[in-house]
Amino acid sequence: MFERFTESARESVVRAQAEARALGLEHVGTEELLLGIAAGGGDAARVLAEHGASAEALRRQAGGRELDGAALASIGIDLDEIRRRAEASFGPGALERGRRGPNGHIPLTPQAKKSLELAVRETVATGGREIRAEHVLLGVLREGGATALLRGAGTDLEALRSALRPVASRRGRGA
Repeated sequence: MFERFTESARESVVRAQAEARALGLEHVGTEELLLGIAAGGGDAARVLAEHGASAEALRRQAGGRELDGAALASIGIDLDEIRRRAEASFGPGALERGRRGPNGHIPLTPQAKKSLELAVRETVATGGREIRAEHVLLGVLREGGATALLRGAGTDLEALRSALRPVASRRGRGA
């Protein structure tokens, strides 16, 4: 699948893996793809930043996903007890994040894979032959898994799509 990806699109996926590692995740999801694109510095990152979704703004939103023991305790959930029971049943470190696949590879979630498939469709729809970071971003938007992160950053999704389509069309017609 990656043979039609431009360097910027490939780098977005590599950065997404780095974002997942930094967050201690076991999979690369649509939110990490979004973070990888935003951190890229290309046209897709520029359009995101113009719509309030800079890499920094998105990381602030993503940082709120950690389990908060005090918040859980306020609704009657004892995180330490859950950890003890999980380790008693499944072994020490059963709930630890950061486990990796072979060679340290972090696999894509089904939603992230779907976003990349949709990027191919976006490339075809914009008349392009190469899959650029802009197409990956359109695929992520179309899949919808990262929309909460974007909304949390104050991004108008329709305005973002509208601004992104001409950029993807203009630069997506290369050989």
